Amino acid sequence: MSLKIRLSRGGAKKRPYYRIVVADARSPRDGRFIERIGHYNPLLPRDNAERLKLDVERAKHWISKGAQPTDRVLRFLDDAGVLKREARNNPKKGLPGKKRLEREEEKRAAEEAAREAAAAAAAAPAEEAPAEEATAEEAQA
Repeated sequence: MSLKIRLSRGGAKKRPYYRIVVADARSPRDGRFIERIGHYNPLLPRDNAERLKLDVERAKHWISKGAQPTDRVLRFLDDAGVLKREARNNPKKGLPGKKRLEREEEKRAAEEAAREAAAAAAAAPAEEAPAEEATAEEAQA
């Protein structure tokens, strides 16, 4: 039987409250559990002492029996100094998605086309400008 130390959700809709429980990995998230070893209320401020209560001794006991904590519980245990949580690295997290890259490419192409059109328009009137000046001078005379 594989054991997990995980969060079991309680509370009302949009008002979460979690119990930290030791449960069989096959049991439902909010279902049967073996032992409740703490609670977590994410709605309280971070500096509030009631935000997280964890029985560290019972957590150590269950870890020695082979229970595996979930990532969130591992963060709590790391803060308590029980286990060390390795930092994760996701180098692709900050990169833009495919659609954004496509939109940026289209925008670059449109800007380039606009620059070329402006350059062509700037070159073309310079050649026609003397003829327009001549017609303007004839109109004044």
